[in-house]
Amino acid sequence: MVAKTKGGTLYTVPELEFVLDSNGEQVLPDGEMLLPVDITAMVEKNRELLEVIAQVTVKKIFDVYKRYRKKLDCFHVAFSGGKDSIVLLELVKKALPKSGFVVVFGDTGMEFPDTYDVIDKIEEQCYTDEIEFYRAASHFKPEESWRRFGPPSRVLRWCCSVHKSAPQTLKLREVLGKNDYIGMDFVGVRAHESATRADYDYENYGKKQKGQYSHNSILEWSSAEVWLYIYAHRLIINEAYKRGNSRAGCLFCPMGGGKSDCFRNLCYPEEIKKYTDIIRETIDDRDIESYITNGGWIERKNGRDIKDNPSHYLEEVKDSNLIITITNPTTDWREWIKTLGELSFEYKVEKAKNRYTVKIPASVDKTPYSKLFKQVFHKAAYCVGCRVCETNCRNGCISFEHGLRIENCVHCGQCHNIDDGCLIYHSIQQPKNGGRIMKSLNTFADHAPKPEWVRLFFAEQDKFLADNTLGPMQISMFKRFLSDATLISKNVVTGFTALITRNGWESEQAWGLILIQIAYNNPQIRWYIENLSIDASYPRKSVEDTLTALAISEKDAKSIVKAFKRLCELPLGTKLNFGTVTEKGRQIETLTRCKSTLTDNRVILYALYKFAEACEGYYQFTLTRLLDHTIESAGISPTQIFGFDRDDMERFLNGSSAKYPHFINATFTHDLDKITLREDKTSADVLSLF
Repeated sequence: MVAKTKGGTLYTVPELEFVLDSNGEQVLPDGEMLLPVDITAMVEKNRELLEVIAQVTVKKIFDVYKRYRKKLDCFHVAFSGGKDSIVLLELVKKALPKSGFVVVFGDTGMEFPDTYDVIDKIEEQCYTDEIEFYRAASHFKPEESWRRFGPPSRVLRWCCSVHKSAPQTLKLREVLGKNDYIGMDFVGVRAHESATRADYDYENYGKKQKGQYSHNSILEWSSAEVWLYIYAHRLIINEAYKRGNSRAGCLFCPMGGGKSDCFRNLCYPEEIKKYTDIIRETIDDRDIESYITNGGWIERKNGRDIKDNPSHYLEEVKDSNLIITITNPTTDWREWIKTLGELSFEYKVEKAKNRYTVKIPASVDKTPYSKLFKQVFHKAAYCVGCRVCETNCRNGCISFEHGLRIENCVHCGQCHNIDDGCLIYHSIQQPKNGGRIMKSLNTFADHAPKPEWVRLFFAEQDKFLADNTLGPMQISMFKRFLSDATLISKNVVTGFTALITRNGWESEQAWGLILIQIAYNNPQIRWYIENLSIDASYPRKSVEDTLTALAISEKDAKSIVKAFKRLCELPLGTKLNFGTVTEKGRQIETLTRCKSTLTDNRVILYALYKFAEACEGYYQFTLTRLLDHTIESAGISPTQIFGFDRDDMERFLNGSSAKYPHFINATFTHDLDKITLREDKTSADVLSLF
């Protein structure tokens, strides 16, 4: 490595940092140039190996085709226009007869402009080769769906179902002439792309699309092998890769952010502006530019900040009845109620102008039937005919061709197997409980711990807990901190405190262990860790806006920002380098979380065991998994807790494997990595190393 990028947002170019050698000199001196790869020589040197890999994959594809061809209605290549699907299609063409499969491009309408050039060329190739090629797109244009559903976010990913899965299913139903077809799609996902995909199998049923088989034919290919194959066979290259993009999916995606958004905005400014303008148009935020630039939109969890978004669905319990009020419904509830079949309780519907109320006994609200019954009215209140329910129904009972119509329903419940029963309701519903669904995130109020409190605690311990000069709220909040750090339990000092004291409570080692404990037990600390990227400088207002988007009150948001400063003043910040703030007068201006200065292998080993235990015994994993922070799990990766990159972690893991082989074994070979923890050991055993 000679250089790396740092930072970068939609409108801010990332900085380029040159790597220094052991003498403090740049690895790549000023004025020197990198030598281009000799692609021809590279291909020739690897041709024999590449041929073996390709032949093995072609055989896998043919074998699965041979096993299923008399059982399934169709085989199709899920084509995206990216490098992996380009290679996959070429391999399928070698393995199967031309009439044995079709190619389907799921056109989200949000692809890179360069991708459409690839699609045109591949479609022409397929026409020449007499292979059927289809384009599948939603009847909604992205500009319309973004306005109706609200901009997609990391937790509100309605776009995948509305613009990708549903249109492909509808297209294949049209081609095959049957609703209950069973097919197999060849998909170009690879284990090396993410930690989630590292756990994929070659073959699965129902994981990608309900009721369908999938075959991940190039699962074990590395990106180097994919590029080698493209060069060796002179396949089409999507120009998006030449513009700094490692992937060629949707152009402006909530799963992106940072420098990737910057590259895309530089290369496709007009296309990006189309989506940022919709965010400006639909989101009610006083500092909308900060909301867009700093990624506030990708953290949206409900419809709280969407403009002109009155609730069409309300619930209340009154006189032992649950009363649901629907205002300005979009579809007929009498159609949706057909999906439930015979009900075991009575309900009453009373009509009024532009609204109606539904009444059921409040006791029913505590039964399994309640959820499905409510979903009927979520659908009635909000449905805009995205057709995801229709594609979930394999019996063809639901149709939107001439308005909603449900006939001969078999009550399988698949049309309810959607977030909250309706994707648009899930995306734009107002938060419950007056918008305070995450009040508990503010765990310190305005009384985050001060350095002098910590110093007194370690000096006096049990005596301090019994007799101190802190006010009632101060001691209450401080005890919360000590308890979450497992330094006390039920107002009694723990053995963990004794360990910390014995090893020097002010050391980075001690605060590394404390940070691990509190990261798992305190939601506020965990929020900082999971939402503040390392070395990114966040304006105070941007952080407060992100918090209020989670339905946190403005007062609590300000407290959470102020608490970050207090935490940075502890040894957590001064010794472990957890973070820093900049100020203007007494007002915090920016917050920055920093890479830890930690050097003790045992602390990282402890974090690894805590991670494995929180993930229910996940004792074998990859470094790629640890570095992928997009995966939701109970475990928190030490790379995220301490801000370490791949090089840092390889150094720690190699050091731990050499020094503590009875706890861990880690191996790294090219782009393959494997970390194995001893299952007969625990995080408590790691503490004994101290």
